[in-house]
Amino acid sequence: MGKGGQGNEVEGENMAAWLVAKDTLKIMPFKLPPLGPYDVRVRMKAVGICGSDVHYLKEMRIAHFVVKEPMVIGHECAGVIEEVGAGVTQLAAGDRVALEPGISCWRCRHCKGGRYNLCADMKFFATPPYHGSLADQIVHPADLCFKLPDNVSLEEGAMCEPLSVGVHACRRAEVGPEKGVLIMGAGPIGLVTMLSARAFGAPRIVVADVDEHRLSVARSLGADATVVVSAAEGDLAAEVERIQAAMGDGGGGEIDVTLDCAGFSKSMSTALEATRPGGRVCLVGMGCNQMTVPLTSAAIREVDVVGIFRYKDTWPLCIEFLRSGKVDVKPLITHRFGFSQKEVEDAFEVSARGRDAIKVMFNL
Repeated sequence: MGKGGQGNEVEGENMAAWLVAKDTLKIMPFKLPPLGPYDVRVRMKAVGICGSDVHYLKEMRIAHFVVKEPMVIGHECAGVIEEVGAGVTQLAAGDRVALEPGISCWRCRHCKGGRYNLCADMKFFATPPYHGSLADQIVHPADLCFKLPDNVSLEEGAMCEPLSVGVHACRRAEVGPEKGVLIMGAGPIGLVTMLSARAFGAPRIVVADVDEHRLSVARSLGADATVVVSAAEGDLAAEVERIQAAMGDGGGGEIDVTLDCAGFSKSMSTALEATRPGGRVCLVGMGCNQMTVPLTSAAIREVDVVGIFRYKDTWPLCIEFLRSGKVDVKPLITHRFGFSQKEVEDAFEVSARGRDAIKVMFNL
């Protein structure tokens, strides 16, 4: 699992952005592994910053994943193939590709059953101890590199990774043309989940968030209605009523599916209470590890609760959504940076600050 180089190449060296300590990223040489028969070497062209990248930078850990030694950051990526292994037949040098960042074992029960995202031996970009893709070049399995159509840019290709979360969530939640959908949270994942729900045919989508600016972005991207909520538990009943009314306005429908893209006790409680009897709630966001939620109330209304972990088999559909225009991720890319030491530091600062930054993208 290697990665690596362009504008920063020093005397032919492949350079990468290494997380070396809290709040410290350094562009340093990154040695690529040998090219295996079924691998490709890819020159990175577009790499996005994810909230998890920022979290690792600030805390050096996420849950039980702890950064114990310097690690190359980044996992939302696309690039151009420079070299292919002897056994690779479906790709060639010069192909533009989007990369799926997780390498599963393909031997365990989960992999054999098609749920490879649950593989315990997953090697995932920029998840300790595995290096990521914010580098000049990387080496990656060819079957995890997906060729981009001519009308899909490399930046859009990199956006397939966050979009995949939304697509996988919509599959798990069984979103479709007869389902009114509520999205809790209008951050980057909430927005791609909203775009995915529309592509899956949801006729009416309501988005709730604590931040009016984020809700204005959701409206600009096609939300049918938005509701400002608070973080206070005491406001739950009144907010559920307002959210249900927003779903009814002009649609006459109930909330069939709620996708909680925030992942806090309050957002999940709202999701469970707002969803109709017999509906479904999908927990997407991971705002906290433990929640106190009204499960009994949801259970007696037979509200199904499912969760997601990353995604599986999503890149072909994401690319088709982008190719066909069913999903437009371009408005989500709000900031762009090059690949120098200062720009890497500035980009992560902008991403961490949030505010008007939705997706911060590196152009290598």
